[in-house]
Amino acid sequence: MDVRGTAADGFEPVREAFAAVVAEQDGQAGSQLAVYAHGQLMVDLWAGDEVSGDTLTGVYSSTKGAATLVVALLVQEGVLDLDEPVARRWPEFAAAGKDGITLRDVLTHRSGVIGVDGGLSAAELADDAVIARRLAGQRPYWRPGSAYGYGGFVSFAMVNEVIRRVTGRSLQQVYDERIRTPYGLDLYLGLPATEEKRFRPIQWWTATPEQEAAFWSNLPGPHSILGVGYGLNSTPPLDQAAFANTRVVRASGQASAGGVGSARGLAGLYAAAVWGIDGRRPLLNPDTIGEFSMLHSAGSDLVRGDQGNYALGFQAKGLRYGFLSANAFGHDGSAGSESFADPRTGIAFGYTRRRFGFGWSYPEHDLLAAAVHRAATAS
Repeated sequence: MDVRGTAADGFEPVREAFAAVVAEQDGQAGSQLAVYAHGQLMVDLWAGDEVSGDTLTGVYSSTKGAATLVVALLVQEGVLDLDEPVARRWPEFAAAGKDGITLRDVLTHRSGVIGVDGGLSAAELADDAVIARRLAGQRPYWRPGSAYGYGGFVSFAMVNEVIRRVTGRSLQQVYDERIRTPYGLDLYLGLPATEEKRFRPIQWWTATPEQEAAFWSNLPGPHSILGVGYGLNSTPPLDQAAFANTRVVRASGQASAGGVGSARGLAGLYAAAVWGIDGRRPLLNPDTIGEFSMLHSAGSDLVRGDQGNYALGFQAKGLRYGFLSANAFGHDGSAGSESFADPRTGIAFGYTRRRFGFGWSYPEHDLLAAAVHRAATAS
């Protein structure tokens, strides 16, 4: 399969690694890789039918990186207080023992609020305001602060509601006005109809009926902690591929998993946050980066098991990839997108793919991240 795009001098091995990755994938699906080094775009590659560098697709929970950047910006400006109880701004949230939960608890997945009894329909999950109303009366699934567990589709609806109550603006509006538009990022929390022509749908993984049956038979039940965290307790269970492929989800830009973008957009987000791009200053100062990249929740995740480990809103990528620095941070998405910044080495990394990996497994992340790290630190 042809690999198109550019890799700067010294980053040729990254192109080779990307070519090896896409050779193993279905050529009709396609993927993209973009890398900034200290704010300069060094790698811009893509492969696959109907895929270009400008192609947009669903990035699922990589959306949380953009949403967290909004929070970090507002905390930096003194608009939000991480340790203020959520219910102080959103009184309805105090119900069912949630009065002491702080914004920090929500961002570090320690609130215990990962879904609702009976589940949320696909239509409800498209709208953060609807999710927030359902969550307001829900009792946490564990005592807040006693453990952590990933709320894949709902966590940033709570964050969004706090931002609405404090600023009068939605998280998506702040993101578009303060981050996406000024920095020209191809990463949308609310895809305009004018950009729909660039969108390519996510495809489900390929597997034999026997593989499918074996995989699903070994998963916890729909009303388990994992089932609630991933929306499997609704009737019918959430179809994850259909989620991003639904226009209403893309239009609303649901803040936990409804983002649409490209590898350029994901990498550009982190480059803009730490180093600035195209002559613009970085969005965050070093103290804010230090706060939001600090490890907060480590060890076993009640939902994801050993795949956990969170900084503040972001995933702790220094634990995910041992060759990165301790304060590397970012977020991946369930369809295979990956994105992060390593403030020490200057890397901002963005990767998308259009087909789910079987069992949500993406070994190419390790290969590509290692190739990028070697290239960026070779001199």
